[in-house]
Amino acid sequence: MRKRLVAGNWKMNFTPSTARDFINANKQNLASADADVVLCVPYISLQAAMDAAEGSGIKIGAQNMHYMDKGEYTGEISAEMLAAMGVTHVIIGHSERRERFSETDTTVNLKLLKALEHGLTPIICVGESKRQRNEERTSAVLRKQINFALDEVQAADMGKIIIAYEPIWAIGKGAQPATIEQAEEACAIVRKQVAKLKGDSAAEYVRILYGGSVNPANAKELFAQPNIDGGLVGGASTQPTFNQVIHCG
Repeated sequence: MRKRLVAGNWKMNFTPSTARDFINANKQNLASADADVVLCVPYISLQAAMDAAEGSGIKIGAQNMHYMDKGEYTGEISAEMLAAMGVTHVIIGHSERRERFSETDTTVNLKLLKALEHGLTPIICVGESKRQRNEERTSAVLRKQINFALDEVQAADMGKIIIAYEPIWAIGKGAQPATIEQAEEACAIVRKQVAKLKGDSAAEYVRILYGGSVNPANAKELFAQPNIDGGLVGGASTQPTFNQVIHCG
């Protein structure tokens, strides 16, 4: 059985002090959920978040990383640095990074391999645009993104990887989430492609999340789907109602 996992993506929110306050205020509820809980916080708040979460079982992750260990990359953070801090997870290839910061399928793969090298658990984001969905290209886009992301990844390492399906059109303020049927269908496509590339066993134990306007109203039904193993939660993860999402299921 794949254990449910809910990851919060705080994006560019919370200073170290407010990150600490949020975790302390919600730690008991978050830690008591029948799910793995990961909070992906801004770089500057990583240490404060880890200090606040210590001993609770809540894992702390970063929202991005570079694919080189060191060098002339002003403003970047390496997997080696994150691992040295004690960070456990890292989001790679979020649609906001792809659209606004020139993230590509190639850099996603390089970052994934580097994260694995340093013992980090990568949360790989894939998803189609509204235009691609309207053109009935969702399946082709997801297969392509998975093919690139998992290049040179060993089947035995698939248990160390989390994949998040995040339709670009369902992300952001005012966005409409995918229907339960759309989310399950897309996650099934992802799992099928993993099976094709890495084998049925790898596909069976890799955890696939849905992300895109996850909230207390839709989380329970989403998490009940056979190919959805939890959620990557954006804005709702910065609110007290995140406790309700965590406990759905």
